[in-house]
Amino acid sequence: MNIAELQKKLVAAAQAKPLDNRVPYAFEKRIMARLAPAARLDPWMLWSGALWRAAAPCVAIMLLALTWSFFEAGTDKSSVALDVALENTVLAATDTTGEAW
Repeated sequence: MNIAELQKKLVAAAQAKPLDNRVPYAFEKRIMARLAPAARLDPWMLWSGALWRAAAPCVAIMLLALTWSFFEAGTDKSSVALDVALENTVLAATDTTGEAW
């Protein structure tokens, strides 16, 4: 179908209809309701919502780790104290007693 001919028919049909000055009931509310979802999304709000939803699982994991470490600490029968083992691990990279430059 020819687009120009279709446009002429549509314009003629619109002009043939008499003008009406009345506004449909609650027209402005319907327009505003359609505009509301088109509001811009705030990235900070999305980020904060995701962090709040992640807070509960993080607390649950922390409590599980705390419980596990509490019960494992009582069953450890090693002769080396934890502070000495930690110090040896951290300072292992700086130990140069066997090296001669």
